[in-house]
Amino acid sequence: MAASISVTGFKGGFSHSSHGSWKTSMAGEDYSMLAMSVPTTLVGVGRPVRAVPMMKNVNEGKGLFAPAVVLARNIIGRKRFNQLRGKAIALHSQVITEFCKSIGADPKLRQGLIRLAKKNGERLGFLA
Repeated sequence: MAASISVTGFKGGFSHSSHGSWKTSMAGEDYSMLAMSVPTTLVGVGRPVRAVPMMKNVNEGKGLFAPAVVLARNIIGRKRFNQLRGKAIALHSQVITEFCKSIGADPKLRQGLIRLAKKNGERLGFLA
């Protein structure tokens, strides 16, 4: 018993008597039935919900001076502590700038020294 296979590989080709042709299935009743079956409610596309990024020090709690820094922050409050820390960092940057001016160092060296001071402060726990 041999089955007949068309050139397309399907028995009877793409169009079958019960399904209609491609043109009638997309432009006829099948398409309108499909369009009616799709829900008409619109889904609002908003911004994805993201957690607020926390600016935390990776070395928090580490370093020789970290316990003293955390204690001082808890005593005087986070806002006042950050103000004092900002003033101390600015003063230290001014000292580095004046030192670089006095020895005749270029601005690139000054920037490198300020970055080195920040890394050292992180390692020692001053930025905890």
